[in-house]
Amino acid sequence: MADEQDPPAESGPTALPGVGARIVAFLAICVAGLAGLLIGMALVGVQCTGDCAVPKGIGAITGGVVAAGGVAVVAVLVLRAMGEWRASGRD
Repeated sequence: MADEQDPPAESGPTALPGVGARIVAFLAICVAGLAGLLIGMALVGVQCTGDCAVPKGIGAITGGVVAAGGVAVVAVLVLRAMGEWRASGRD
């Protein structure tokens, strides 16, 4: 009986989005984080005089995290919608 293998169980439709869509979403999050980093650093740089290294760093990190987080939320919602659309069979 050790020689016998069970046939693979059939799975139903999946709501998992395609690999390409997930790669595009990841790249969008990275680009948004970079843009937020630059905007945060520039915004503090415009308002600061003298030694501004620490405030610029804090502005950059805050801007990057906020921008990447916002785009991540939108990307997750879009990927879920795409997955549900595909699983419903309306392709």
